[in-house]
Amino acid sequence: MGLCYSKIPPVGRALKPQEKDALKSSLIIFVVGGPGSGKETQCKNMAAKYGFCHVGLGQLLRQEARQHTQRGRQIRDIMLQGLLVPTGVVLDMVTNKMLAHPESRGFLINGFPRGLQQAKEFERLVGRAPSAVIVLDCSMETMVRRVLRRRQLEPREDDSEPAIHRRLDAHYTSCEPVLTFYQNKKLLRSILAEDSPESILAKCCSVIESLQ
Repeated sequence: MGLCYSKIPPVGRALKPQEKDALKSSLIIFVVGGPGSGKETQCKNMAAKYGFCHVGLGQLLRQEARQHTQRGRQIRDIMLQGLLVPTGVVLDMVTNKMLAHPESRGFLINGFPRGLQQAKEFERLVGRAPSAVIVLDCSMETMVRRVLRRRQLEPREDDSEPAIHRRLDAHYTSCEPVLTFYQNKKLLRSILAEDSPESILAKCCSVIESLQ
């Protein structure tokens, strides 16, 4: 029997004009890539270096999934299946986190957008496109190896091997139209993410410094 997600909003909450204004002058950088591509590590490093606000979608979703609420249970079920959480929930989490830090001169949003609808809805709600989209590009073998290694250090329910492969399949299915969308806007910055964390960070920092 299919899960019922009727309580989960299909679109995000519309931002008020003053909320859009609060985000108008900040750098907004999306960091995308499959599970294990290094998004969270690199965003934490960049946030520390530049004093930006790190918005980790995966972390926000895991926090919500631990809540003993109907929405928390629904999100947990979706994540355990390796599926994508509906756009309305994702957008509300991302924008709420950003609006909680209006003083930040930059936002690093990792794991977002997870589909073309999310990309378009973000621009509609926030009233602007991101400043750049960094793609951490590495092979499926590298990502699986990194996630399995991470599971030994930091167990997550959605890091089981079957869930990893479902997440990778979902990532590849949803990612291509998103990359094309941002490529057409000339916002895409692709970085080979097979190297050491330090080397990848240096490349990411070059992108940020080109925007300032």
